[in-house]
Amino acid sequence: MKRLPGIVVVAVLVVVAVAGINSWTGSGPGLGGTPAPGAPEVVQLSPTEALAALERLPRVERWPDGPDYDRDAFGEAWADVDGNGCNQRDDVLLRDAEPGTVETAPQGACNHDVLAGTWVDPYTGARLVMTDMKDPAQAQAVQIDHVVPLAEAWRSGASGWSDARRERYANDLGVLVASDGAVNQSKGDDDPAAWLPKQELQCDYALTWVAVKDAWSLAVDDPEASALAGMLERCPARRNDPVR
Repeated sequence: MKRLPGIVVVAVLVVVAVAGINSWTGSGPGLGGTPAPGAPEVVQLSPTEALAALERLPRVERWPDGPDYDRDAFGEAWADVDGNGCNQRDDVLLRDAEPGTVETAPQGACNHDVLAGTWVDPYTGARLVMTDMKDPAQAQAVQIDHVVPLAEAWRSGASGWSDARRERYANDLGVLVASDGAVNQSKGDDDPAAWLPKQELQCDYALTWVAVKDAWSLAVDDPEASALAGMLERCPARRNDPVR
């Protein structure tokens, strides 16, 4: 990354305190990139559609019997499964950055290696202003989260998939979102029965979670389904339109 003389590199995190802000920025699940061959499209849902989808999802025990979770079974992290020359991390960073804030440069076969930008964490509403994404500290401050975590997908049916399908899931743009690094670590592999974002962002979270599970035919357990139904039923009336 080339530097201009006299510029001081600073990373800033600003918490957005406006109630009800929609922090699910970017094009939304299943949009903003070409799905990898063989990957289902994650379709945006209204609360009514999401409740119907939740009802038809298969059910599973909360801690089902089966093989232990294996991250390696999901293949290479951020593999370029859509074949655009860029890894999935850069694809998500570009998609989810606030319009007009992102700086990119060509790197090898990739035409949008992300160097800087501003992101809004979808779980807290915090604005993440990063001036040098090649700085390891700043790169870790904005992480790429699987909305439905890999371990949760494993317990919900992915343990029985082929390696190729698991790799497509792990790198599907409809499953991924740019988020605050510390928040992503706090979320871990929990489901909505164990971890929730800020209250004003729970509707979007539930809509996206159900959209991902519906598209990928993943099961839900009873506490998870109850938590999702509660959030969807509390969605404001105006949210009957698709998110993002």
